[in-house]
Amino acid sequence: MSMNASRQKARTVLLLLVETMLLFGGLIVAVYVRLGALDAEETLIQRHGFYKAALFTIFCLASFYLFDLYDFVVMHDRRELVLRLLQALGLAWMALALLFYAVPQVMIGRGVSLISLPLALLLMVGWRLAIHWILGHPEVGERILIVGSGPFAVEIARETLGRPDAGFRVVGFVDSDPSLVGKSLINPSVIGLTSELGALVRRESIDRIVVAIGDARGRFPTQELLRLSLSGDVTIEESASFYERLTGRVLLDMIRPSWLIFSSRGRRARINEIARVGLHRTVAFIGAILSLPIAIVTAVLIKIDSRGPILYKQERVGKNGRTFTLMKFRSMRVDAEKDGPVWAQTDDQRMTRVGRIIRKIRVDEIPQFWSILRGDMNFVGPRPERPHFIAQLAQEIPYYEQRHLIAPGQYDLYYIKKQSLTLDATIMFETIKTILFGRGT
Repeated sequence: MSMNASRQKARTVLLLLVETMLLFGGLIVAVYVRLGALDAEETLIQRHGFYKAALFTIFCLASFYLFDLYDFVVMHDRRELVLRLLQALGLAWMALALLFYAVPQVMIGRGVSLISLPLALLLMVGWRLAIHWILGHPEVGERILIVGSGPFAVEIARETLGRPDAGFRVVGFVDSDPSLVGKSLINPSVIGLTSELGALVRRESIDRIVVAIGDARGRFPTQELLRLSLSGDVTIEESASFYERLTGRVLLDMIRPSWLIFSSRGRRARINEIARVGLHRTVAFIGAILSLPIAIVTAVLIKIDSRGPILYKQERVGKNGRTFTLMKFRSMRVDAEKDGPVWAQTDDQRMTRVGRIIRKIRVDEIPQFWSILRGDMNFVGPRPERPHFIAQLAQEIPYYEQRHLIAPGQYDLYYIKKQSLTLDATIMFETIKTILFGRGT
């Protein structure tokens, strides 16, 4: 596991532990404030109050997850942080109110919610702002020195500076060109030459060097980096790997064939693949059954709204380049592609009234459960594209053909390298959030 991933998990665990204690403890305090000491003890001990407090805590934590409050990458804006806390606690309160109405026995006490929720909001805002300040402090986190001054180096710095909670601080750049020393690329500036790496590491207390040299011929500081690597005083990392861990994306211009070649896991990959196929088909079977009523209503609405078939069939390219027929509920007019295949757009005028709605909430993709059950595609993985566009994309996107080594889904090269049962489950949960909140097009 990478150092950054370990740090992120440790922070998430810390947040969960502290917030569990704050929410649980806050509700207990609210019980004592509302009911008094004697009645509070009776409620908590004899009327299963501690279990009810645990239920309240679970609802709040689940709501925090839905609003991405455990995603350090996106939570670096204080106003956004407070807004999402308000939304998350509001959702938790509404869900609990419905539960109390349906099952009055789980209510911990009259009026307790009116005290516990404002108290929970106060505790959460105070705690999160304190954590935000600590993680965003310039003296906290790994100090990074970037080798290079080209577009790759600037992009690495820009992404790192935009994620202060990730735990990295860009000290500056180094380059082999003396004329660049002192030049501000993105703030910070070029602080020295590659020949001075050792001295700069000691002077600036550097923890990590990120090598971001686009064209390494004649400029790669091999001896300096070898010396530092063998000394063990600093961690040295290649730019593509660092960018991938920082953003969860792949900067295509940075990667080389070795990026994929050395990601192979041998026989373990086969066992992992069997487990993943089982997970995908099980979820698809359950999803197909649960979504059947929605599918029936959708089919009727499509038929009423516009002429033409209910289902839209399209040839797509799947694993190993094999073509298959992908089915979706029709969301566009029948003559949408009378002039040939074209890319879908955000506000596509070819969509029908019903189609615009079902596209927004992803209902149009329900028939794809059948494709997953057949083994043509997975929930997650590279997007299955139409043969018409494959040649064009292969010319424009590096390593595009490598997407066909696995069953298609959504997450392209990053997914191909990192594919695992855990990643699949994580993406499925994120997809559920996307559907619930109507994010995307």
